[in-house]
Amino acid sequence: MSKGQACFGKGGPEENSVMKDTACIILAAGRGTRMKSPLAKVLHKIAGKTMIERALELVKPFSFKPLITITGYKSEEVAKFCGDAKVVKQKSLLGSADAVMSARSALSKFKGDIVILYADVPLVRQSTIYELVEAHKKNNAFCTFLTAKMKDPTGYGRVLRDDNDNIARIVEEKEASLYDKAIEEVNVGVYCFKAQQLFDFLKEVKNDNKKGEYYLTDIISVFRKRNLKIGSVNASGEDEAYGINSKEELAKAERILNLRAIEKFMTEGVSIIDPQNTYIDINCKMGQDTVIKPFTIIEEGVTIGSGCVVGPFARLRKGTVLADNVEIGNFVELVRCDIGLGTTIKHHTYVGDAIIGKNVNIGAGTITANYDGKTKQKTIIKDGAFIGSGTIFVAPVVVGKKAVTGAGSVLTKNTSVPDKGVFVGIPARPLKRR
Repeated sequence: MSKGQACFGKGGPEENSVMKDTACIILAAGRGTRMKSPLAKVLHKIAGKTMIERALELVKPFSFKPLITITGYKSEEVAKFCGDAKVVKQKSLLGSADAVMSARSALSKFKGDIVILYADVPLVRQSTIYELVEAHKKNNAFCTFLTAKMKDPTGYGRVLRDDNDNIARIVEEKEASLYDKAIEEVNVGVYCFKAQQLFDFLKEVKNDNKKGEYYLTDIISVFRKRNLKIGSVNASGEDEAYGINSKEELAKAERILNLRAIEKFMTEGVSIIDPQNTYIDINCKMGQDTVIKPFTIIEEGVTIGSGCVVGPFARLRKGTVLADNVEIGNFVELVRCDIGLGTTIKHHTYVGDAIIGKNVNIGAGTITANYDGKTKQKTIIKDGAFIGSGTIFVAPVVVGKKAVTGAGSVLTKNTSVPDKGVFVGIPARPLKRR
């Protein structure tokens, strides 16, 4: 059982009373000038999904009500990715405190707790959010926020504590003294607040800083002056604190997510020969004793059975299902395919929109030409068929059980090879036996 499953309890997070009467605000208004792109920062993708989609996916199991996304730069474009979340536009990009204040009217009747997080901090775990909210409610705090110890805290807001280890304030990098910059404990950017006190005291946050912005972090100082209880929860690792402000940081986050996925699959019994040179989306399924060789890409929505061998240099795309004991070799690309038990596709092959039966041998250089210019067409290859090297299927095509195609054959659309039939040539025709 994973850490997340353990802390959520038997029914999962959505059934746990900890999250009752809890709303959520996702901050997604920033432009991201260091990304050097016309895209809004949160529309850049990590592991195939935009940062805003990842943030919404992160909080989905908790069923926060209401769930609000604060947009700003290119608001209309960002809103398209916000699903069922209520979208509130920050009129002017005046800082994170102003962004949260934008949601006040949408939460005017709400009396519970509010989780606030940034869409550009994409590596926070669901289990960590749960622990944060749980600690906040257990300790009856007015604010609880997530911190992390970082070997290199450059660029992050530092958490300042008094001599009794109580939280005093958060100081942003640009406002920090040399003493402050030596502090390794940083603010991750995930908070839980009592809603009423948050909105009552946000108006006391000033913009007297070098950027002239209203920082949400300054609410900590306001609460401290009023002796309102403030708590913190430590992240499980410093990777949870990584914020995305550049393409370099985007690539780093992608690598971390990939290694998390690979570690998960290895603990479940999958052998991954070279984790540093393998890409596997976490939203895949793989059976025990499957071997993944280097430079393989396995994308979201792929299912692989037990005892399979995949790679090197293979690419499995969404909708691909491998039964047990399938072998996929080098420079093979599969998409929207069902591959039967014991089938081998070992070399230089593209198979798209196909159903392939058991114990089929697909020769090197085989191609399913699945797109006819308007729609994707199916290729069906039944149990025990032997496909010669360089065969091209211009779908739709059906190949019967234990049928054979000769090397270099081209099966044009609507061709049907009977069981045990042998087709050869361009276009392929039944082999005439003397």
